[in-house]
Amino acid sequence: MSSSEQSECHVEMLQLALEEAQKCTPSPTAFCVGAVITVKVDSLSKPIILATGYSRELEGNTHAEANALTKIRSYSKEELHQLVPDLPQGATVEDVLAQADIYTTMEPCSVRTSGLAPCANAIVMARLRRCFIGVGEPDDFVNCEGAQRLKDAGVEVIWVKGLEDKCLEVARAGH
Repeated sequence: MSSSEQSECHVEMLQLALEEAQKCTPSPTAFCVGAVITVKVDSLSKPIILATGYSRELEGNTHAEANALTKIRSYSKEELHQLVPDLPQGATVEDVLAQADIYTTMEPCSVRTSGLAPCANAIVMARLRRCFIGVGEPDDFVNCEGAQRLKDAGVEVIWVKGLEDKCLEVARAGH
């Protein structure tokens, strides 16, 4: 893939994350965020979508990134091998996550007012390699330092340009 094709692919994946965010039930006290987790099997192919998630999709006060990770971790080995046929025999979900990228419409949270674990921590614990972000988290609720936490832990952070206004508009639905 050329760098222009890669850039288009990143925008396409972030647009899929935006579609996920639009599924959120709006809330005056929370953002509507979407996430997509992908893995590439080689440098020429498009990434394989492993899972998607959106805020409040699963039971509890859940966030998009955590929901996508929860879905991946629920796959059986057979389901994982169907999604990623070229996996080495015996590869685990955690092995795949260590090669995966996450696209999220908003900077992963570093603080949860609910007391739940922040998404930046979940991404670090999953050992995801890169995090593509649509827009930084505004200071509506907390002072977010998710991108810095990811960088400090060795996760490559890439800000995808061009969708910032749309990401914020969708995030603030219900405000």
